[in-house]
Amino acid sequence: MPQEPAQDPQPAAEPRPRPFDPASPGDLDGLYDVCLRTGFHGEDATGRYGDPRLLGDVYAGPYAAHDPALVTVVDDGAGVAGYVIGCADTLAFEQWARAEWWRGVRRRHRELVAGGAVPTALDTALLRSLDDPPGPRPYLHGRGAHPAHLHIDLLPHVQGRGLGRRLVEHLLVQLAGRGVPGVHLGVSTRNPGAVAFYRRLGFRELVEPAPDAGALVLGLRLR
Repeated sequence: MPQEPAQDPQPAAEPRPRPFDPASPGDLDGLYDVCLRTGFHGEDATGRYGDPRLLGDVYAGPYAAHDPALVTVVDDGAGVAGYVIGCADTLAFEQWARAEWWRGVRRRHRELVAGGAVPTALDTALLRSLDDPPGPRPYLHGRGAHPAHLHIDLLPHVQGRGLGRRLVEHLLVQLAGRGVPGVHLGVSTRNPGAVAFYRRLGFRELVEPAPDAGALVLGLRLR
């Protein structure tokens, strides 16, 4: 019998943002995974922390718990491959986290160490940052305030497709719809690609960086 012609393989599904779906509880492990795999100046931080969930406990989990409507994920067909995370009011978020979130993070970390995990210097520094009061941040209030902040991370295989810009622009529309006047973020100077990305979106320095600061604070006013 004649054989049927071979069919061309189907192209891989295009990774897609889910711009109108808030993060669900089922996304949480994926958020933590992406946070870890992009958590060292944009590179993979796997193995650099004794507690592999600690980065997610600081930079992903509390946001999804506090305001999941401002968390949008990229789904590559196999799960979460990236996200943008927003916070409309930084000071209110920090107050909530002190009261509701950090205590549980510290308890879980202590239990992990008691079970034999060995914390690294990065674990120690990150936990210490939860206790250290931030320095002066005049850009959070007053005229020209930038009270909101954001985090965005994409795994390498979904970068370079315009998803980052689409995700950030979606979040900016959400924040503007809430009447937020401005948004800020911190970015490592060891991640020049990220710095260039934010500049292309119109973000500019809000604070004159110290020569050895290692990070920039960039902001954008929202119309």
